[in-house]
Amino acid sequence: MTTAPILAHRMSRIKPSATMAISAKAERLRAAGKNIINLSIGEPDFDTPDHIKKAAIAAIEAGYTKYTAVEGITPLKQAIVDKLARENHLIYQDNQVIVSCGAKHSLYNLFSALLNDGDEVIIPAPYWTSYPDMVLLTDGKPVIVETHLPQKFKMTPQQLEKVITPKTKLLILNSPSNPTGMAYTSSELAALGEVLLAHSNVMIASDDIYEHQLWHTPPFVSIVNACPALYDRTIVINGISKTYAMTGWRIGYAAGPKLIIDAMKKAQSQSTSSPNSIAQYAAVAALTGDQTCVRDMTVAYRARHDYLIGELQKISGIQCFPSDGTFYTFPAICGLYNHEKGITNDLTLADYLLDKAEIAVVPGSAFGAQHHIRLCYTTSMENLVEAVARLKRLF
Repeated sequence: MTTAPILAHRMSRIKPSATMAISAKAERLRAAGKNIINLSIGEPDFDTPDHIKKAAIAAIEAGYTKYTAVEGITPLKQAIVDKLARENHLIYQDNQVIVSCGAKHSLYNLFSALLNDGDEVIIPAPYWTSYPDMVLLTDGKPVIVETHLPQKFKMTPQQLEKVITPKTKLLILNSPSNPTGMAYTSSELAALGEVLLAHSNVMIASDDIYEHQLWHTPPFVSIVNACPALYDRTIVINGISKTYAMTGWRIGYAAGPKLIIDAMKKAQSQSTSSPNSIAQYAAVAALTGDQTCVRDMTVAYRARHDYLIGELQKISGIQCFPSDGTFYTFPAICGLYNHEKGITNDLTLADYLLDKAEIAVVPGSAFGAQHHIRLCYTTSMENLVEAVARLKRLF
């Protein structure tokens, strides 16, 4: 007789990534011959720019294929320090920076280093799907703050003040946001900062991964720009995946107080050790090389955004506002519910779209906001035109 494996209790707290599961289902249907238009995964459809790929090849040929320092190679840390100073007007030393296996890994390192059992983490909803589950995996307690379309899915200072308790350890801010595409303005961040200044127990994780995909607001600002007094309490999270179409290269980074970065380094040393050596040299080329590729991709995303939003607003039953950036839109879809067709919520609508229109989207419930869906325009304009045509035929 065999004994069933007994899994750790923490595994019952979390669920698999909804976005990855839906994208995998879409790919299975496509492999089976279905003409699936996949609007479910937030991955740039552009190829990694040539000068970055050439840097990786050069690193291989030069023999840079060994372990590196846990926190990343010195040239990459210096490139990150220079980037943060040049683009974000934030001054860090190289011992305040850690390179990880993607921005997601940076966040997990942060939660591992910072959270004790029961520590509360404030997460505005809609949120990136992984935030609550990573907090739960590291023994924290997610505290969800609901925001809604009329407020452009942005948390107010009053909402923030209401949920802070003596057990609050961290606030996560993602601007521009996945899944909504909305960004906080400098004045909105300053107002949140005023609340945080009165609560010295609260650290801030500023997830800036979409900073370059921004068009409907003034130049990108983080909460540290808007409220410099929070510098010693803020960890800036970023990476190369979205900006340079390098999702598979798995390089992210964090900058912040040395005490926190040192703890993150310790956590990383006992999990993955150093990030991929070749990808690190490619990341140096990405951060220090010609940035025209970034501008070109963002221009393409905006053109797709403008087309998609304009067409969605013409479909009765869909309500959405223009996004400030990213490559997502997060429309409200209650007006499309139809009990006779079995469409009663965002989950059944997503199934209906995949079955009847062969369009893959992610239900808003995965992001903590029912009655919405997330659409990614990381696909060709031709595919978007066809997706819109299918939606109009269906509804």
